[in-house]
Amino acid sequence: MNASFLQVLISLIAGIAVIVILTSRYNIHAFFALMIACFVTGLGVGMLPAEIINTTKEGFGSIMRSLGFIIVLGTALGVLLEHTRSTQVMANYILKKTGEKHAALALSLTGFIVGLPVFCDSGYIVLNGLNKSLIKSTGLPAVVMSISLATGLYAVHCLLPPHPGAAAAASSIGADYGRLMLYGIAVAIPAMLTGYWWANKAGKNFVNTAFADTAEPDEAESEQPGVIQAFLPVIVPIVLIAAASFMHAYAANAVIKNILFLGDPAMALTIGILLAFFAKKKWHKNTVGSLLQEAAEKAGGILVIIAAGGAFGAILAATKIGDHFSNAVTLSSIGLLFPFLLTVVLKTAQGSSTVAIITAASIVQPLLAVLGLHTDAGKLIAVLAMGAGSMMISHANDAYFWVISRFSSVDMRAMLKVYSTATILMGIVSFFMTWLLSLLIL
Repeated sequence: MNASFLQVLISLIAGIAVIVILTSRYNIHAFFALMIACFVTGLGVGMLPAEIINTTKEGFGSIMRSLGFIIVLGTALGVLLEHTRSTQVMANYILKKTGEKHAALALSLTGFIVGLPVFCDSGYIVLNGLNKSLIKSTGLPAVVMSISLATGLYAVHCLLPPHPGAAAAASSIGADYGRLMLYGIAVAIPAMLTGYWWANKAGKNFVNTAFADTAEPDEAESEQPGVIQAFLPVIVPIVLIAAASFMHAYAANAVIKNILFLGDPAMALTIGILLAFFAKKKWHKNTVGSLLQEAAEKAGGILVIIAAGGAFGAILAATKIGDHFSNAVTLSSIGLLFPFLLTVVLKTAQGSSTVAIITAASIVQPLLAVLGLHTDAGKLIAVLAMGAGSMMISHANDAYFWVISRFSSVDMRAMLKVYSTATILMGIVSFFMTWLLSLLIL
């Protein structure tokens, strides 16, 4: 296979176009779109069908090996937190501390914390009952409250593992999970505050619309977990993963070895799951079985997408796209802007933040050296830049956009003016924070 740069470039564009068109126009599942893109790109550069199949299998298996446990366990933790109503307890605790005067900020903070282990769409659905009750009790515009909650969840969804986009990008590029979580939180907090600020600024003039109260009745307070029980399954895994990340230099010490073992992402999430079981006094075996089955089924749908993204990445690596770009284009002058802008284009075109960052990571990985991001710190910065890009622009082709709109009765005009604009501002702020961080650690 001796493809020219032009041939590789055309094949790459064709592969990306296939992903965008099939997922956004024809609603084809991202797994099939990515696998078709593998063949389009592979055949375009002159790879034999047998070579394409073997390469995709290797890329698919590599992602499954590195992320399988993390995605399944992270999904299970989120399901258990929802079922035990730990998410409600955390939300009520934050609201109590901030007061109803700052109810929108409380929702944003709740979304941020609950969103650490829970995917943004399911997190929004779970917390929407609280959102509606606060809208009624405070009289604040539904747009302000709903977008504050939505952007809090969205900030961590785009930037942090175990969310599938960030986790897959970190695995593909080779970024350290613990450091990514710490630096990602530092970037996500300003993004969350930006979303909250814009929701208040742009949403205050929208009048509340009537909606049916579909919130589930609250359980008796005695049947809900305590505040510490609710927060521990979220906080402990983060602390363990972060601690292990910074202790690798002392791995020869026996005590440190045990901390490193507990700080492995899969082990840390397992501990979080065990802690989540203590948040409920009585468990029925059928309940446990159905919850874990639900988690496994949810995780399966996510895993096939990110593994297919790994397969597409393997095809791109086989084309030696990095060498071609380094010889033909001065990407070093673009640096951090390239992964950010690439992900922005992919996200805006096809709607899914996860697909956008997975596809972008496949393209960026062989270009890291050219971009000057091949060091350990550079890989972290590259993942955060892609995470920032995957925020913008969320509009009508994004499923999360419609979750917010339908569950909170926010009309299209308000969604575009407040929520979609908020995602643009969040992406820009996240990239700016990432750039500032690069000045400190690169």
